[in-house]
Amino acid sequence: MRCPFCGRENTRVIDSRPAEDNAIRRRRQCDACQKRFTTYEKVETLPLMVIKKDNNRESYNRSKIEAGVIHSCHKRPISADQITELVDEIENTLFNTEKREIESSRIGEMVMDRLKNLDPVAYVRFASVYREFKDVNTFMDELKKLLDHERNIIEE
Repeated sequence: MRCPFCGRENTRVIDSRPAEDNAIRRRRQCDACQKRFTTYEKVETLPLMVIKKDNNRESYNRSKIEAGVIHSCHKRPISADQITELVDEIENTLFNTEKREIESSRIGEMVMDRLKNLDPVAYVRFASVYREFKDVNTFMDELKKLLDHERNIIEE
């Protein structure tokens, strides 16, 4: 870090502490002129864009995933901590891909995969809205897939 007073690069950190907006406040001292100054460091994050079905793009919004999961888990024996953990897992997976854009369909599939393992009823509720079931036959097809999945798990 270059000293703002004398321009030399030999400075050292005297004190560090958290600041507002997830920044780090650092008190520094120049080894050459002995003057002190403060710097603020903030991690730069790239925004994640979601590509919708109609090819429009919008910023990623965690609350949309949470709302969908909460709605599908309504009156089910699923705790708020389990929902938060599920959404955290999805979010970590999204940000660890290091892509700047992701299709909403991929996010929906991730939610369904995790709900399938958490609670079959919540899974079917989410899938019925996400996949836009048009009739009872489509609904029954999804239930058959779920039953086959459950049988495969039991057989393993």
